[in-house]
Amino acid sequence: MRKLLLPILIIVGALILISRFFYLQVIDETYKLKAENIAIKKVYDFPERGYIYDRNGKLLVANQPSYDIMVVPAEIKNIDTLEFCNLLGITKEYFDKKIAKAIVYSRRLPSVFISQLNKREYAAFQEKERKFEGFYTQKRALRDYQVNYGANIFGFITQASEFEIEKNPYYNSGDLIGKQGVEKQYEEILRGIKGVKYLLRDKHNKIIGPYKEGKYDTIAQQGKDLVLTIDGELQKYGTELMANKRGGIVAIEPSSGEILALISMPTYDPSLLVGRKRSENYTKLYYDSIAKPLYDRGLLAQYPPGSPFKIVTGLIGLQEEVINEETSFVCHHGFYYGRGAFMKCHDAGVSKLNNGIYQSCNTYFANVYKRTIDKYKNPSVSVDKWSTNVKSFGLGQFLGTDMPIGAKGLVPTSKTYERAYPNGGWRSTTIISNSIGQGEVLTTPIQLANMMAAVANKGYYYTPHIVKEIKGEKLDKKFVTKHQTTIDEKYFDPVIRGLADVYNRGTAASLKVDSLQICGKTGTAENKIRVAGKTYQLKDHSIFVAFAPAENPKIAIAVFVENGYWGNRWAGPIATLMIEKYVKGKITRKDLENRMLNGSLEDEYKKIENIIYQRAQEPVKDTIKSEAIKNEEEEVN
Repeated sequence: MRKLLLPILIIVGALILISRFFYLQVIDETYKLKAENIAIKKVYDFPERGYIYDRNGKLLVANQPSYDIMVVPAEIKNIDTLEFCNLLGITKEYFDKKIAKAIVYSRRLPSVFISQLNKREYAAFQEKERKFEGFYTQKRALRDYQVNYGANIFGFITQASEFEIEKNPYYNSGDLIGKQGVEKQYEEILRGIKGVKYLLRDKHNKIIGPYKEGKYDTIAQQGKDLVLTIDGELQKYGTELMANKRGGIVAIEPSSGEILALISMPTYDPSLLVGRKRSENYTKLYYDSIAKPLYDRGLLAQYPPGSPFKIVTGLIGLQEEVINEETSFVCHHGFYYGRGAFMKCHDAGVSKLNNGIYQSCNTYFANVYKRTIDKYKNPSVSVDKWSTNVKSFGLGQFLGTDMPIGAKGLVPTSKTYERAYPNGGWRSTTIISNSIGQGEVLTTPIQLANMMAAVANKGYYYTPHIVKEIKGEKLDKKFVTKHQTTIDEKYFDPVIRGLADVYNRGTAASLKVDSLQICGKTGTAENKIRVAGKTYQLKDHSIFVAFAPAENPKIAIAVFVENGYWGNRWAGPIATLMIEKYVKGKITRKDLENRMLNGSLEDEYKKIENIIYQRAQEPVKDTIKSEAIKNEEEEVN
């Protein structure tokens, strides 16, 4: 039997090879097609990208036709270069430069010579196209924006880079690809699938008909439409309210995690990044390092959360049973936490949980935090447990949204302080600023909006997401998965009552809206910049978080207004108007609306420019940060 084994293996191997050769040469003609590729011309049919709608069916992004002139250098023969240049309004130097670039890419493969001709230019060239062998027009679809807002949500489309072409064989030179926003995140769904026709050429390079009677031709498949969770009218209104201001607004539907509005200011008209001037306009936006219109503050900007963080401080204190609803502390306009160390407070008197919230008493929450950290003998154990509770609200971590960017923020752990104090000696009073959101904690607007959604739901949230529906597709199951916080449901009711009293008789009483119970929290965050080795104190950031109605909440919101002084001066009115617009469909607080629409903080921003340009000896990146542990900050793209 052993003598037969080797011959059997040889025979079996030979049969396998013969059958494979037969399949490739007789049955499967794919390799034959590739071999004959020199005599075959591929013509692509580009599909329309999927349309984009808001949650109410309003069309936000459509398409418009565009035409590129493509070139195959090896096929250029005896053309009148002067006539060609005059026809397209280009110089001979430009012509030579583009041909040289095309040759570097490939002599035999097509690449873009001139992109995005308008209808007049296309008609003029098409009439004489036959005279310019080696050149042809390629129809594509560009975006046609139906609105002038939401640029940070949509992103834009542009030509695929050489790196992207090498990375993904689907793309060829001149193909369009989504960048930023949903255009990037949902590129494969929006782009569709290119169709291709194989045309046979004779020895004179003339097209003589379809190859194999079109056997290998494919039809283009249009991209799938997206329905966003965004409410277009709310997005537009928020953009108008934030005119002449800088900051971010994020609104979420608590019951689903759907993002109702995602606003970053300053912004730009998305149509600026369409057409022949796209590159020029993008360059201007990119190099605006002061206003940063391309920087999505709602997703990326990391700010100290300020007083809204007291909500979490109180909930953790209840959960750890270091306080109850009736626990009281006496405030003498501040809190002494060490020799000569005093945390100021605008409040005075006896504070319990309820009035501690609606009067935003620093003393009350400093005491709660101190008791929380002092609960265990080892502060490292306490801080790590506190950190776990905080992170259960989605703070200090990437939320996993369906946007291609996001910032982690910062929630410190014991390791943070062990690095900062390698010799030990730190305790609850050392890090007491965490109690009021002014310590090492950093948050993004979307994280605070999500935190309020968790409070509105009394202990859980859904991962925030911006796409509501994809035709023929199912959403990722992570967007319908409930995330539970570490806080028991019973502890949310007293905190929610305190948040309601912020409007009833507290720091936002002047913002009250008739027949609508809003639960909110004002906030102010210290604001400094460092330029050329020197720190400058600027006007504080204005912060406000809220949800409404108190029963069966429909919207949770976070508003950050940079250099906005204090919570109820700018952020509070904007949040209130956004909530009323969404819940009631109309605005009754016209006084607030007029003040917000006509108000401006440009004078404050000019002060920053003066500091950067007049006082700095060399360019320094304009970065606004808290006094946090810098090496724990992260950002993902």
